[in-house]
Amino acid sequence: MGVGKGTTARAFAKKYKVYNIDTDDLIESKEKKEIKKIFEKRGEDYFRKKEQETADWIESCVKGTLISCGGGFYKVKNLKKLGTVVLLDASFEWIYNRLKSAKNATVKLEKRPLFADEEKARQLYKEREIAYKEVADVIVDVEHLTLKEQLAYIAKKCKV
Repeated sequence: MGVGKGTTARAFAKKYKVYNIDTDDLIESKEKKEIKKIFEKRGEDYFRKKEQETADWIESCVKGTLISCGGGFYKVKNLKKLGTVVLLDASFEWIYNRLKSAKNATVKLEKRPLFADEEKARQLYKEREIAYKEVADVIVDVEHLTLKEQLAYIAKKCKV
């Protein structure tokens, strides 16, 4: 939901020489549409079905790889079978300000259909926050750690 998972995942993959795939990128590639367009044309239920299909494929075909997951991916039934779940944790205000102050803020916000309405996004954050923490094996406080510190913490907790 804009916490910086892509940045962190790419940096981790580079530093620790592991493969990295992003579930949203996989879905976009398979559907030949951006996430926003999938939501607009097919709806959220369809997208969540595609997330589950992606999780099933990862479980059966992917090993030894860092998997970056979209915001609703925590709901897939086989999440814990995919590996260690790392949550990049930050307050809604920190995430929203990060997105609004980015050089390409318009693009970042447009890419996130669930962020179209700030109040709805805030409510969604509140709903997901508890669930995220329940499924996480490792929680990283990204508000108070540099990227370098985040990577070291994740590596230590995941025994990389």
